[in-house]
Amino acid sequence: MVTWQDKLRQLRMPTGLAGGVLWLSLWSALLWGLKRVPGPLGGFSSVLLVFAVVALAGMLCGLAIQLVRRHMLWSLRNKLVVTYLLIGAAPVVLVVTLVLISAYIAAGQFAIHLVDSRLHAELAQMDAENLHRTGLGIALIENRLPPRIVDSRDNAANTAGADEQRLKLPHRMQAFVNGVPADMRDFNPPGGKTPFGLPPWAMRLPQGDFDGLVFDHGDLFLVTIQQRRLNDGRTFTLMTSLQVDTQLMNLVADGLGSAGVLPVTASTASGKQQSQLQSGSVAEKPKPMTAAEARRSFVRGGVEPRAVNLADLRVSFVSTTTITNWDTGQPDNVLIEVNSRPSLLYRQLFGASLGGVITDTIRTGLVVLCIVFALIEAVALWMAIRVSRSITASVADLYAATQQIDHGDFTYRIGVTRNDQLAELSRSFNRMTGSLQRLMLEQKEKERLQSELAIAQEVQANLFPRLAHNLPRLDLHGVCRPARTVSGDYYDFLVFHEEAHDGRPSRSETGVGIALGDISGKGISAALLMATLHSAVRAYRFASEELVYSESMLAGLGNGRTTYGPECDTLFESPGRILALLNRHLYRSTQPEKYATLFLGHYDAASAVLTYSNAGQLPPLLLSLDGTVRRLECGGTVVGLMDGMMYDEGHVELRPGDILIAYSDGVTEPENDFGEFGEERLLEVVRRFQDQPLEVISAQVMLALDHWIGAAEQPDDITLVLARQL
Repeated sequence: MVTWQDKLRQLRMPTGLAGGVLWLSLWSALLWGLKRVPGPLGGFSSVLLVFAVVALAGMLCGLAIQLVRRHMLWSLRNKLVVTYLLIGAAPVVLVVTLVLISAYIAAGQFAIHLVDSRLHAELAQMDAENLHRTGLGIALIENRLPPRIVDSRDNAANTAGADEQRLKLPHRMQAFVNGVPADMRDFNPPGGKTPFGLPPWAMRLPQGDFDGLVFDHGDLFLVTIQQRRLNDGRTFTLMTSLQVDTQLMNLVADGLGSAGVLPVTASTASGKQQSQLQSGSVAEKPKPMTAAEARRSFVRGGVEPRAVNLADLRVSFVSTTTITNWDTGQPDNVLIEVNSRPSLLYRQLFGASLGGVITDTIRTGLVVLCIVFALIEAVALWMAIRVSRSITASVADLYAATQQIDHGDFTYRIGVTRNDQLAELSRSFNRMTGSLQRLMLEQKEKERLQSELAIAQEVQANLFPRLAHNLPRLDLHGVCRPARTVSGDYYDFLVFHEEAHDGRPSRSETGVGIALGDISGKGISAALLMATLHSAVRAYRFASEELVYSESMLAGLGNGRTTYGPECDTLFESPGRILALLNRHLYRSTQPEKYATLFLGHYDAASAVLTYSNAGQLPPLLLSLDGTVRRLECGGTVVGLMDGMMYDEGHVELRPGDILIAYSDGVTEPENDFGEFGEERLLEVVRRFQDQPLEVISAQVMLALDHWIGAAEQPDDITLVLARQL
């Protein structure tokens, strides 16, 4: 039965960040609906919605970063593009942004400077006119000249040549004697607005004159004052004022765009609010002027120009200019706003210098320089694309090659046409692939050889005696541990049987032959020579037994012939003769540098006598119960090195408890920091476990050797043969 949980699992809902974004989106939608519920549930849902939206935004950022890293930045080409953008484009964007911001600020400040300069130019013109009229006013006061001497027509005459628009401005003049207004009506043409009287700070000016922008009861004026002392000691003051209104701002903004001033100062606003609070006319703190109210309060003039082209952006800038408070004489600031265009500001900056051959040459040179820079940028971009493609193409080739190698195609090679470091890397990869291909072939060949060596090891293991044929009065044990896969050491046990007089074979054991040898060298060649030696020894053994058996059969038939009997019956019982035959055989069938050391012994079960001959082998040791040691050294030189060698034989009778220890040089010659293992340590181990079975003694000797060798590699084949008389 399929449950709803199984159906939900079958939907394969996204996990990780994607799953978190999905679940948070569902919870946000649920909270969005719950927040409209009136009461505490709606308020609590609103709070939870805020936290959910913040968590959702964070998880979306993490998901975006994860997607970018997995899909966009996985490719090397995309990584290079991002690197180029971060290294090259980001500084350019920052510099261009800084230049544009600086240019915008400079353009705005230049526009503000032009407005302020034009206002001060108007003040300078008013000051010059006011200075001329001051002398006439003094003459009128002192000499009682007719008032008609200075009228509005005189104003026009004195400003002959001025701009026609400026002549239309309502300049207002006022005369004061000791701060009291003088009756000079013709100084004040009809129309216009003036400041309220002469404030105390302006009755006696330190320098005798004043010009500037003043603020009086919500209005701005351009005011210039000239003061002179009359002959009777009184002070004559002539003040010319011009209200800052739309007409004046039109003149100021001519050729610039639109300009405006805000006839409100911070000190005035705070003063009004403080007076209202002190008088109690308001119940609460007045609200500050909003941006919309301030924009509507600007006294503006001029018309905002249209853009000449797309680059002719609007320059809108606000700054402050210094004014004087008419009531207190203290300095203050008002806002000035200008809306212009770079084309107008450029024309105002250079003026008449925009024309001419030199200007055209400079303009043409700038255009050519821009074209050259554009071409350089295009060439740089083209070269960057080429370099990027070469890098990404090399990486793509290497990636494709690794995929081919991963699928086992070691014949794949990267096509290289360039000559740079990446191309050399591709060539190195091709060489590496070739080396891998050769190594794979060598590995296969090595595996084949290892398989053959394993077979050879198995075959060689079958050459050693599988079972120790213990005689009733003699225990036998042998072990061989190769240093490599196969061994060059050799040991064997050859059992002799008694033949019945009636010709039928009897399997009663009469003795045993003991053989132990060491082939010169290691590895395969030594193992092959060991097999040859093993075969030859066995061949002589079985040949003698076969001849004796044949003689017995012929004797049973009554023919009385004993052609081979006496010689063959004692062939293997004479180790010296066997060694002589083996020496001749190996000398004639092997290379001159190949030889072997060999110990052969024949143990007679009836007499407990061991007949032996030693051909260069380390002399076996005969350890008695009383601790005495005898060395079996009788024999001759190694076999296979020189032809025609003869070998002596020795005889030793084994007493009960005697242990024969035959070994190769791999037992006594291993070294460590304390020297060789040596014969004495071998005898010490055997003495310690002398009463134990031969298998235990052999295992303890091997364990002692392992401790002596340690972690080092086994230097030589280790062969040990033990025999104990019962």
